[in-house]
Amino acid sequence: MAKNTTSVIDKVVLDIPIDGNAQRAIEKMNAGSSIFEDSVRVQSKKIPNAPASLRGYVPWGDDNQRPYEVVALRRKDEVMSSNIFTKILMGYGLGIVHTKPDGTPTENEEVLRFFKYNRPTRYLIEQQTDMKHFFFTLSVLHLSRDGSKIVKLRHLEASFSRLESANPDTGKVEHVFYGDFQEGRTPDYKKIDVYELLDPADPLGDLEIRMGRLEGPEGTKQTATDTREFVMMNFIPVPSNQYYPFPYSWAVFNSGWYDIKQLIAEGKKIKFKNGLVIKYQVEINPKYWESIFSLEKITDTEKQKERINQEKENFKTFLMGVQNAGKVWFSGFYVDPLGKEQSYVRINTINPGSKEGGDWLDDTEEASNMECYADAMPISMIGATPGKSKATFSGTDKRETFTMIQALEVPIRQIILEPYFVIVNYNGWEKDVKVDIPFMQLTTLDKGKDAQEVVPAIENQN
Repeated sequence: MAKNTTSVIDKVVLDIPIDGNAQRAIEKMNAGSSIFEDSVRVQSKKIPNAPASLRGYVPWGDDNQRPYEVVALRRKDEVMSSNIFTKILMGYGLGIVHTKPDGTPTENEEVLRFFKYNRPTRYLIEQQTDMKHFFFTLSVLHLSRDGSKIVKLRHLEASFSRLESANPDTGKVEHVFYGDFQEGRTPDYKKIDVYELLDPADPLGDLEIRMGRLEGPEGTKQTATDTREFVMMNFIPVPSNQYYPFPYSWAVFNSGWYDIKQLIAEGKKIKFKNGLVIKYQVEINPKYWESIFSLEKITDTEKQKERINQEKENFKTFLMGVQNAGKVWFSGFYVDPLGKEQSYVRINTINPGSKEGGDWLDDTEEASNMECYADAMPISMIGATPGKSKATFSGTDKRETFTMIQALEVPIRQIILEPYFVIVNYNGWEKDVKVDIPFMQLTTLDKGKDAQEVVPAIENQN
């Protein structure tokens, strides 16, 4: 390693406190262009003071801020935040386990030592987090000093990593740059880590060729490299992406449904805050003012206007606020020449049967469902949808949904386990250990237990 279209909510109008990354993303969408459309022409950027042998990195998004913007937008939405967290936990399953190929506990001392100092719990959570957010993960393989074994496995956070532009002769990406690219920065070469990237199509073969173990395309073995740290990139294939994958869930940002969801929430908040709903109509007979002026002996015209305004504020104070609930307003009346009673003050309730805050429930449900649809997250897994009488899901529905999601996680888990495949084979442990991610399957009550462990039939080491 070398050391070194549909407008979204307007912040100005609604006065919404949001962070810089989310604001930049919102401004781009307000301008009529999506932040999630890749440019056809990729323009690499040079890293200051980097050796001439490095071609520079490929920006992630037009301004190189896409991962930070995506995370910021997800954090603003409770449905999408809950979706992604649930998918991370579902992807974790029962965690990474290592056994002999026949399922019995492994006894190989090297294997036990490796897992003793390379705890898989955090690694798997980190890998699932990046995979669910960005559709790819990066892992650093650390070799021993003599290069004979892989002794350490570490996660490399995707949002702070950038890919080098491809070699024009081979079409392969050869390096990964790790540093702080936030706020549009391009860090100096001395402040980044540069890793050699193994061929994603055959990382084990590529590593063995570099270490002089295997013949290269020319049919000869090369001298082993002095490099002892390499990066593996595992990703979900997405069509038409040149460097960074485009997760299918990001379609919700392009379609406008994310914007609609934010508008509904902010609109309801402003409605509650500013009291946009008119609850009461107050009718005041002119004789009411005459009675006040007479009782309080007010004859000056200006003072009469001031007294009228003061009395209107008294009405507002009386009608608004929880602390005034249950109070009684006393008002007189008189009899007109026709013998009819005329009230001095009449207070009418507007829409007495309506429940405040119930506006846009259908729209909220629709927008929430579309976000769940984009995240491929059945609503029964994360709670009820908004609305009346929609909080019930049967146990069978929940159980089958859980099983379905677990089944869909199998290929993603196999992709995440690829570094272990390389480690097991490079270290010569094929006959001593099998690494897998079993999952829990919920059962029916007649089985006599709530759940059982399931190990996928596909074995990553074969």
